[in-house]
Amino acid sequence: MAMATAAERHGIDGTLARAKMRGLPVRLLAWMPLAVMVVVSAIELALADRKYGLFSGGFGQSRAVDTPAELFQFAVGYALAQALVAMAGWLLALRLARGRPGWAAAYVFALVNGAGFCLLLAAQYQLHSYFSDTVNFSLLSKLGGGSLADALLFAASEIGIALAGLAALGLAAWIVWRIALRALPAGVAPPQRPRAVTLVALACAFLVAAQAIFAIRSDAAFGLGRTLAWSGLAAALDGATDFDSDGYGLFAVQRDGAPFDAARHPLALDIPGNGIDEDGYGGDLALVPLAAPLGPQAFAGDRPHVVVVVMESMRGDVLGKRVDGKPAAPNLEALAAAGSVAQPAYSHVGFTTESLKSMFTGQLVPPPGAPSLFRDLKASGYRIGVFSGQPEDFGDISETVGMREATDVYVDAEDLREKRAFDFAAKGSLLVDESHLLAAFDRTLGAQDWDAAPHFVYFNFQTAHFPYHHGDVAPRLVEEPIARGAIGADRAADVQATYWNAVAHADAWLGEVIARLKAKGAWEDTILIVTGDHGEDLFEDGFLGHGHVINHRQFGTVAVANRPGVLPRGPIGLADYRAILAAAIRGEAPPAPVAAPFLHIGPLSAPTAIGLAGEGDELTSLRVDTGEACLVERGECAPHDGLRPAARARVDALIARWGSERWRSHRAQAAD
Repeated sequence: MAMATAAERHGIDGTLARAKMRGLPVRLLAWMPLAVMVVVSAIELALADRKYGLFSGGFGQSRAVDTPAELFQFAVGYALAQALVAMAGWLLALRLARGRPGWAAAYVFALVNGAGFCLLLAAQYQLHSYFSDTVNFSLLSKLGGGSLADALLFAASEIGIALAGLAALGLAAWIVWRIALRALPAGVAPPQRPRAVTLVALACAFLVAAQAIFAIRSDAAFGLGRTLAWSGLAAALDGATDFDSDGYGLFAVQRDGAPFDAARHPLALDIPGNGIDEDGYGGDLALVPLAAPLGPQAFAGDRPHVVVVVMESMRGDVLGKRVDGKPAAPNLEALAAAGSVAQPAYSHVGFTTESLKSMFTGQLVPPPGAPSLFRDLKASGYRIGVFSGQPEDFGDISETVGMREATDVYVDAEDLREKRAFDFAAKGSLLVDESHLLAAFDRTLGAQDWDAAPHFVYFNFQTAHFPYHHGDVAPRLVEEPIARGAIGADRAADVQATYWNAVAHADAWLGEVIARLKAKGAWEDTILIVTGDHGEDLFEDGFLGHGHVINHRQFGTVAVANRPGVLPRGPIGLADYRAILAAAIRGEAPPAPVAAPFLHIGPLSAPTAIGLAGEGDELTSLRVDTGEACLVERGECAPHDGLRPAARARVDALIARWGSERWRSHRAQAAD
């Protein structure tokens, strides 16, 4: 065979080169969906762990996916959800790219499942950076002072940036498309559609995995709920299986046990005495006695001054706490030794806003305008001052208990915004050191003649709030407080030492309050109550924060009075304080609580967990979302349906209390 000429060889080489060029996009098409989904999945999981502590835990994270079984469930569910979304995106890309170059499908997929997915992630995490997981129209409206339009104006700069970013992305996508049309060969055949059997098999695998994961009710299900693909698919399936339109289907942690009966579903209102167990817990509701709401109180005659000091996140084990031999709260301990103590005292909800509402009104869920300590004392001729290191309008605290309408001097973190300890300007993040509160007191109410009228002063000390340290905190118990960015379960001892140092700082300013009262000659005529709004977990069980797990550390605090006989023995709840103070002002013995402290996480009508305190340290809890019941003081937990008789009796008493509280709240709302 004759040797090929140079021209022929050149032609053969050119043909091979063009063939290789055509093969390159084909190979890219084959791997593009997988590459895009791997990248966006890595981004999502990294963000979820950074924001929520999805795998590593962190502040406010009670359901980290951190055991081998949970990690396996999460991996299976996440992979199937991502694969299903990727398959749907690929089919969409093929349809949109029909009649265009073969590589166009990969380009569309990268835009939709890549850039589009990342945009959704960015929007989600930007919203949560402002509102956590509670974002809704009501909260947006409150941010704008009651006007949704004002709230949108408040966020206008962020919205403008987002729109500009979206426009820039669109322009970049168009430019890349134009370049690709010139640079990539047009003769590449489009990829084949996925086989129908593959789609069916993948969908069936997801359905089976979702049912199994939701049935197990482990932390993997809650972790998957933090991800876009899983949460979107599960919500769609749950809605599709809500056959009786009661809001509950078959694809959620709280599944509908009666899918064709709209009156029976998780969190349904249990109607007492009708023979039906609407919510699936405890059988038909039998009502238990509850304390009657305390009406308006009036005080006459020789009335004592009243001072209430709330120390943020003060745990119930503060009395007697030592760090390297030093007391965490020497002033509080001295007060307790000379006066009276109620221990344990419980927050009903584990969060500040609702705790303060309960404390000042005496109600678990007070309606707007409810009788309150502020309204009682104002009507009784007291001069009233508020000095708070937090914004008391946040969460409608002030409006609910009548702070602004009743006070003669009102100073909170909003008024002292320029003195805030951190750069954060969001209302919920404002924190002002106690020194500024005492300075404001000295300028105003503290400079007045207290012999002319009885006085009521409310101090709110915020230093012991996360991250437990700011620039004004002196090193009383620890030389090197842990920095916010270094807080983690691996530094639990340092976190705990920093927290107790913050408590010691607040306690030192409590000593200043006492010193000022004594200097004015008002101490002997003053009833002083010191308490916390809730407690705090400090990684003892791998959790940091409060209001997420019903236990003694997160929900427990302590109440101390400067006079003997003012406080009953514990356990008491914050809702008992108003009646206790009313009796103390009249010089009467403290009333014994009618009902044991009831605790709940989430709204009373739809909690994720409920609890009931008993004598001593007895504490019973039930996770309504998973059915896990615990005798907390024993560390014993089991499914609600599998409890021993003695444990079952405690949990049934808890369920009856919850049902009774819900029923009373329902009747009150219906009456309004």
